[in-house]
Amino acid sequence: MDMEEKIMDDVMKDKTARKANEGTRLEHDSIGTQEVPENAYYGVQTQRAARNFNITGLNMHPELIVSVAQIKKSAAITNFEVGRLDKKRADAIVNACDEIIEGKLHDQFIVDPIQGGAGTSLNMNANEVIANRAIELLGGKKGDYTLVNPNDHVNYGQSTNDVFPSCGRMTTLKLLHRAQKQLERLFEALTDKAKEFDSVIKMGRTQMQDAIPIRLGQEFRAYSMAIRRDINRFEHAKREMSSLNLGGTAIGTGLNADVQYLQKVVRNIALLSGLDLVQAYNLIDATQNLDGYVFVSGAVKTCAVNLSKMSNDLRLMSSGPRAGLGEINLPAKQNGSSIMPGKVNPVIPEVVNQVAFNIIGNDMTVAMATEAGQLELNAFEPIIFYNLFQSIETLTYAVRTLVDNCIVGITANVDHCRDMVYNSVGIITAICPHVGYEKAAELAKEAIATGASVKDVILEHQLLTKEDMEKILDPYSMTEPGISAEELLDKKI
Repeated sequence: MDMEEKIMDDVMKDKTARKANEGTRLEHDSIGTQEVPENAYYGVQTQRAARNFNITGLNMHPELIVSVAQIKKSAAITNFEVGRLDKKRADAIVNACDEIIEGKLHDQFIVDPIQGGAGTSLNMNANEVIANRAIELLGGKKGDYTLVNPNDHVNYGQSTNDVFPSCGRMTTLKLLHRAQKQLERLFEALTDKAKEFDSVIKMGRTQMQDAIPIRLGQEFRAYSMAIRRDINRFEHAKREMSSLNLGGTAIGTGLNADVQYLQKVVRNIALLSGLDLVQAYNLIDATQNLDGYVFVSGAVKTCAVNLSKMSNDLRLMSSGPRAGLGEINLPAKQNGSSIMPGKVNPVIPEVVNQVAFNIIGNDMTVAMATEAGQLELNAFEPIIFYNLFQSIETLTYAVRTLVDNCIVGITANVDHCRDMVYNSVGIITAICPHVGYEKAAELAKEAIATGASVKDVILEHQLLTKEDMEKILDPYSMTEPGISAEELLDKKI
């Protein structure tokens, strides 16, 4: 036996020894009987799912676990209120849910985020963990489901088909709210930079060619406006997610749910979670159709596209520092090369670009999974949640690092920006109304061919007086027609 085989053999022996020390309990379901670790709060259905769906190697999103616990707590409270659950069991279930909401027992949620069964595995994982913890609180032993049953008590009046979509929507709401906070920070940072750079005149470019002058502050103001639209889109997205099909049970008809429960449960979950939630107007529609997720994912994708375009611009404007545009300086955050001394790369905009690429791909997955629904249910919400949560969360972190590690530290190379404007042929556009497009084009070609400045060429051809030319070709006035250079310098935008 070589060294590698010996190490692996020792590891397996250690695992076997620890497994024997843990002990097991016997549980059964409709498939059959199986041993479950004695100390586990999950049960046989969860264990089967964990073995069947070893897909990502990841655990459920912690916010999804909290959301499902909030739903189970609300259901227990509501079922007690309408006389469908006795107080002792209801209190034990509520207390178990509270522990999960506080962050305990999350390690007992072992099913993979990507799973077959339309989310049944996550729902049963929650039912079993809550039931076994409730049993303990009542003085019993895990697995004694005569005290608290995962299906008959924890899941009473519910189905995976209304629980899983509802906890997914609740989680999306929470994640959107966090993302919005970071976008608000980005909007403010861009607005501050727009004011700081308002007097910095630079060359505007279209199709990467010199166009006409623009102020650096105007460019940053434009970025902030795009982000403000994204914030507004997120607000609409939150409204899309506020409608739950909870109470609809299997297909939206409410089978096995008390009528009073159906009327009260969403109101209770709204009060308990602090979220602005309402029950869907048509529970069958809300169970069948998941177009709301496509809308939300689209809003997130649109934001990612805006962030990526902005990041492209920041990388271009900071290119160089000697042989590129060199109009702005991004904060130096880390060495840019293992071989080229002194090189510093635009790593923050680069990571934002990569997050955007991933979000765009995730959006396609969400759209395809939503389209793939059949008849009364869409079985593919697990992959929708996995991708949508990742999109919102990575966007949130990308925006945070963009603000903290890039935007707030950007500086402008004012003199260099100004020199490029005065040396550019693009300013000749301003004389078109005075000499005509064709003549202006001839002058531009001559300036490019000879290397002379536009102003020198105009004076040489005696097309304008020097006084008129200086007034017409004032770069500040070109950035906001009708306002003089002096007024622009005093203007606070």
